[in-house]
Amino acid sequence: MAASKPILYSAWISSCSFRVRIALNLKGVDYEYRAVTRNDLDYEKINPIKYVPALVDGDFVVSDSLAIILYLEDKYPQHPLLPQDLKKKAINLQIANIVCSSIQPLQCYAVIGLLDGTLGSNQSLQIVRNYTDKGFKGCDSKYATGDEVQLADVFLAPQMYAGVTRFGIDMSKYPLLERFYKAYMEIPAFQVAVPEKQPDAPASPY
Repeated sequence: MAASKPILYSAWISSCSFRVRIALNLKGVDYEYRAVTRNDLDYEKINPIKYVPALVDGDFVVSDSLAIILYLEDKYPQHPLLPQDLKKKAINLQIANIVCSSIQPLQCYAVIGLLDGTLGSNQSLQIVRNYTDKGFKGCDSKYATGDEVQLADVFLAPQMYAGVTRFGIDMSKYPLLERFYKAYMEIPAFQVAVPEKQPDAPASPY
């Protein structure tokens, strides 16, 4: 009996989901996409904290994008995302964690403040830009993944994409990252993972 496809619970606009889609695509994993909406009670049974993404692989459920990608890395050895060299591996994990802890969550906090009516739109956007700029400065002098797309790229690409398309970040301030970003957008695994190409994306996403 053929094994069932893993199921990715995702939201089109989520950069965390975006990076997992890239990893699945790079590794050539055939998966089922299930869109999660706000106040989705069925999804709460999958992931009680209700954050996306979550991956269901048979009877196993894992949430948090980094945990999911590391699980995929161990299960699907094709197109490895972490190099064997210990120093390069550490740099990849460093960049992934800068994105996870210093850029993306603070964007969400700013948006939550806007939704709650505690911030004006200009204030919210300024907070987003501030923390994204700060995070990109932290990555700019350390970026080192070699000639193959690796974990750092999987985490950087969605954050740069959001920075450019949603928050108006001026990537010309980071010429190295700007060059990487343009290269990412030429890779099919990245192209099909972009938010507006997801089945739950609205007709006019931005």
